[in-house]
Parts: sequence; structure tokens; C-alpha cells
Amino acid sequence: MKMTFRWYGSGFDPIPLQYIRQIPEVTGIMGVLSDKAAGEVWQSEEVGALVSEVRAAGLECEVIESVNVHEDIKMGLPTRDEYIRSYCTTLENLAEHGIKVVVYNFMPVFDWLRTELAHVNEDGSTCLYYDHAEVEGMTPREIVERTARDSAGLTLPGWEPERLSHLDEVMARYADISHAQMRDNYRYFLEAVVPTCEKAGIRMAVHPDDPAWDLFGLPRICNTRDDLDAIVRMVDSEANSLCVCSGSLGSNPDNDVPAIFREFGERGRIAAAHVRNVKYLGDKHFQEAPHPSSTGDLDMAAIIEALYDTCPEVYVRPDHGRMIWGESGRPGYPLYDRALGATYLSGLFEATARLKSR
Repeated sequence: MKMTFRWYGSGFDPIPLQYIRQIPEVTGIMGVLSDKAAGEVWQSEEVGALVSEVRAAGLECEVIESVNVHEDIKMGLPTRDEYIRSYCTTLENLAEHGIKVVVYNFMPVFDWLRTELAHVNEDGSTCLYYDHAEVEGMTPREIVERTARDSAGLTLPGWEPERLSHLDEVMARYADISHAQMRDNYRYFLEAVVPTCEKAGIRMAVHPDDPAWDLFGLPRICNTRDDLDAIVRMVDSEANSLCVCSGSLGSNPDNDVPAIFREFGERGRIAAAHVRNVKYLGDKHFQEAPHPSSTGDLDMAAIIEALYDTCPEVYVRPDHGRMIWGESGRPGYPLYDRALGATYLSGLFEATARLKSR
């Protein structure tokens, strides 16, 4: 298991690489060029500067999270071919600098969504929190405004202002797009980019919908085991793989998360993994918990065992964390609790390895 840490880049992330380097077992980052809008080409020299900075800090940068897919591609508009060509150019430029995995998603309009970004826990820590009953009483514009207000002045992944600047127009377009049409648009994208990936030696790793159900009538197509199966069958290539996320898939208790990790690991289609815990509070109602199994409703030991048995060299990161010990920063992406998560997951992996070797 290659333990990594998400990092947004100098000037965009309050956490310095030096601190990440000090977390036991963390050897790399999942990096990004945070100033790049969806559809914009990532220039080779920009990628090279990022990778060089990370390597100078004693870490690897072999995973990018994320190269966002332009909304025109998801909607199947005539302009999609232009944006796909730009995407392929970006993939080629990433490969020049040793990038091996690109995490992305195909969620319409919204990336992850929560109703509270700093829900106060009994112990005084704060976490990300979701209550679907609240969402049903809000408009898309209201949830965007609330998320921006509560983001601590930092841009959140999937909530970049340029992506949401034409919200009403984009929502209206999606009203006429079915789940089947969305899958067709996704297949078109994969058939176009996978040949470039195969030539460049890059694996695409799609992230599941978060939370794992439809929102505001939008056609979300990546939130169950069967959805993941349909996606990897669209283009039968290891370049078309998954970033399995226990928290996103686990938001729906109907998903057997360890079984999903094990099945797609055995099939060789896991390129990256996000591992975190969730606590169920009711129907479509949950909060993000600390990483240990005892604090939430996911069996973290079984999840790590599945990775160990099926894809032990996979890139993993601890994903979201609580704000603890007085820390402030980008909601979901603190230093301290993610560092605790990385150490806990590494300990589970070591314990699994020891038990399996007896």
C-alpha cells in the first residue's frame, strides 16, 4: 500500500509539504494544479514544477486528483470533442513527468455535497455532515451559497466558482438528460481518452458519487456496485479503472463496501483508494467519523484486508478528516486528523500483513 496525502499546492494549501513528509508511512501526495479550470490544458512545464517541488520535499507525486471533466462532455454537447482533445493533451503532459494515475469524477454539476461543513461533535471536534431532509428543502443555488459561506475562505474541490458560475443554465440542460444518456456520454468520453492513456501509461480512476444517490434530479451514475461494473465494462482496459472511496460508497448502507473493494481489486480495476469512515444517523443522514472502525459503521479492517489481498501496491489516502486540536482550514482536509487516519490505516495494513504471513 502506497500511503499518500491530498495536497492542493503552494499558495492554495495551508499545509506545507514538510509537515506531510513527517507523517509516518506517507510517501507521496495526490496532487493538483488548483488554478486550472475544467477543460483547460495543463501545460508540461506547470506539471513539471509541481512534481519537482514535491520531490524536493522527499515525497512522490505519481497521482493527480483531479483533472476535472468539463460539463459539456458530461452533457454530450457538440463542444465536447474540443474539451476531450484538451483532456488528452493534459494526460500526455502528465505522463511526461511520471504521473501514473489520474483521479476524476463524472458527477453532474456538483462534486461531493454536505449540509454542514463544521458540524460540532460531542467532543468539540467538527466534521462534515449530511441530512437529505435539509437538501430537499433547498434549491441548488441555496446549497451553493451555503457551501461558499462555510468554506473558511478556501476553494473546495468540486465547488470551484467557475464551475458553478452558470448553475441555473446547466441545471436546466440536465433536466432533459436521462441516466441512460448520461452513461452514453460517459462511454463516449472513455472511448476517446483511454487510447491516449494506454499509450501514455496512465490509469484513469473514477471516483464514486458522494453521497451515493441522485441530487436535485441530476442523473448520477456511479454510486453502486452495479454502476461500477457497468463503468469498467464500457471500455475493457486497465486504463479505465476506479478510485474506490469507502466514505462515498459507504454513505449508502446498502453498499457492501468491503465486498466492492475486494471484487474490483480481484478484477484488477482499482487504481487508487480513499479510505474513511461514516456514521449512519438515519435515512440518507450521516456524518463523517474518525477513521477507526469503532467510531463509525464501516469495517475498516475488512476494507484494508481486501486491498491487501487484491491490490497491495495501490495508492491510498486517508481522505477527509475532522477539525481537532484547534485546527482551522479547508473543511474536510485538515492536517491532524488525516495524519491520524493515515497512521491508523498503515497500522491495519501492517497487522494484516503479519497475520497473513503466519
